[in-house]
Amino acid sequence: MHQTTRFLWISVLLASTPGCMSAYMKSVGGDTEKTYQKVFLTEYDLAWASALESMKSFYLDITNREAGIIQTRWTENTAERAFSESFGSASTNYKAQFRFKVLVSSGFFDGKKSVRISVRKEQLIQTDVLEGWQPVESDAVEENTLLYRIGRLIQMKTRLDEIENQRREKEASAVKF
Repeated sequence: MHQTTRFLWISVLLASTPGCMSAYMKSVGGDTEKTYQKVFLTEYDLAWASALESMKSFYLDITNREAGIIQTRWTENTAERAFSESFGSASTNYKAQFRFKVLVSSGFFDGKKSVRISVRKEQLIQTDVLEGWQPVESDAVEENTLLYRIGRLIQMKTRLDEIENQRREKEASAVKF
């Protein structure tokens, strides 16, 4: 078997098993944490307010509007991970913690103002007292839920603004002689 063919088969095998792929990425120094993002056709102020409102259940560590950065504090979630892992074959963890990083950046899409919101969850686990913290790849559920929540808040606030503008126009036309 040629060296190139052997490399292709190894690549296919690694790509078909996500656990092996993340282990391979870590071994070569690659980044295994993923960033999930979505583009919204809206104003920056509305997107920023929606992102902050969607994260009101977390303790925020950094909120920098000019840079477009929101970061939560490290939150301990050992009990939640232990509960979810009790149904699988994974070993239990001694400690677990996570935090979110949200980036809000403005731009243009098809000539219209747009905002790109990126969400990244950093998850760390400690399997026993003697080991240090190890990064764990996220399952993307919470990141996509957060993006969905931000999108719904943007839609609701936009619709409320439209209703308020219609009400003002109706009142203004009724005042005319």
